[in-house]
Amino acid sequence: MAPALLFLLLPIAVASGTLLSQSDEAGYISSVVSEAGLVFAKDLLVERAVDSLTLLRLPGIEKDVRIPVVGVVHMGASNITLSSINVSSSTVKPGESGIVIVASGASVSLSFDWFYSYSTWLVPIKVSDKGTASVQVEGMQVGLTITLDNKNGTLELAVLQCGCYMESLVITLDGGASWFYQGFIYAFANHIRSSVEDAIIKKITEGSEKLDLLLQTLPKKIDVDKISSLNTTFVDEPILTNSSLQLNINGLLISSNKIHAQNYLYKVSQLSNSCDGAQKMLSITLAEAVFNSASVIYFQAGLLHWMVNKVPEQSLLNTASWKYLIPELYRKYPNDDMILNMSLTSPPNVWITSQKVGANVLLDMIVNILDGSLTIPVACISMVVDVSGVVAISGNNLAGQVGLDSFSLSLIWSDVGKFHMNLIQGILQVFLNTVFVPYVNMHLRQGFPLPIVRGFALQNASILTTSSAVVVCSDVVFINSTSLHSSL
Repeated sequence: MAPALLFLLLPIAVASGTLLSQSDEAGYISSVVSEAGLVFAKDLLVERAVDSLTLLRLPGIEKDVRIPVVGVVHMGASNITLSSINVSSSTVKPGESGIVIVASGASVSLSFDWFYSYSTWLVPIKVSDKGTASVQVEGMQVGLTITLDNKNGTLELAVLQCGCYMESLVITLDGGASWFYQGFIYAFANHIRSSVEDAIIKKITEGSEKLDLLLQTLPKKIDVDKISSLNTTFVDEPILTNSSLQLNINGLLISSNKIHAQNYLYKVSQLSNSCDGAQKMLSITLAEAVFNSASVIYFQAGLLHWMVNKVPEQSLLNTASWKYLIPELYRKYPNDDMILNMSLTSPPNVWITSQKVGANVLLDMIVNILDGSLTIPVACISMVVDVSGVVAISGNNLAGQVGLDSFSLSLIWSDVGKFHMNLIQGILQVFLNTVFVPYVNMHLRQGFPLPIVRGFALQNASILTTSSAVVVCSDVVFINSTSLHSSL
């Protein structure tokens, strides 16, 4: 049923996963559905509600009615069907008691088949007739109040109230004598009214129960790649104001071998979800810790190192290019090729300010000489590299690009004499700009998955950076996922 659509803007995603421990868990990603987002969800809700109620079949009615002069008449209505529904206005209002959804000024058209039969001592032969009829309902109002609670990291939905009220109901019979028309209206009008009200309430309640089951089966992580997953376990209780709904998730990356990056991180205070006045449906705030958890996971997995044997200026990887900078290197290994072993010595430290996003990277570069079939390490240079750049939206992913800000060098050890760092700094700057930075950007372009429900896509997204956080402000479009419709 359509009430599920109210929550499809929430920062949860459909993927496989397992529940993480909730002890001492903090929220590092915060998502707020604004008033505009709630209205968007409400409009989808009404559309789906109309779809699910149209052509709804109601139980038939049969009863005996005493008609003056005629006597006891057996009457019935069958094939009672809601043929169309039109909603003139609808509202959604969050508050401390829950989320209230109201559709008002609705009109409903129904159709059914009628029949009657009777016999009296005056007319010993059984008399019967049948035909069709229509019902027009005006001024119908449907209201639903629901609550959300966090139960062990999963959202649990409950219906507090659900009601349906009809202002007027007009039955028009095709055929039938005047005595039958009045008798049928008298006997069946209230029954049809209550049947329609009960059917609508039942359908909405069933839909809410389906949503509750769907929320409880949502996984607790989004797989990023074979190495890591995003922990989407809900933390804290949902926060309802008079114009928004806020949910917090753990948001840190975890590894396939269960390394918990939060062991390396400080807890954060409540995140700011300001979109700087932009009227967007959804805002997602990601703390620095989210990005630093990725650094920890990939560092612990041993992935932040690589061997460099090809560069744009391939001559740089031959000792001849270093003949005058490091004479001892060329003397010992004339015209030999080199391989550079790059290894980060600690997880990169990601930082965010209101101006930009950057990282401090500590790495060691071991220079290896290819001497025949031998690979000989001859020196190790330690680097402190500072990069910064921008973040951008790529689909439902958060991507980025950085450039080199500054770097410093120090010699750790050498078997080919002492290096003059000021002399080789220019060559290593070329290397960092042509090899290291492009390598980093290649991975950043792949993007980081934002916690968006499958079946929806960000639209007209913008990004703000604040002190220690990235805020994504976006509208959302429904891409009409078949699987999503079937679930609801």
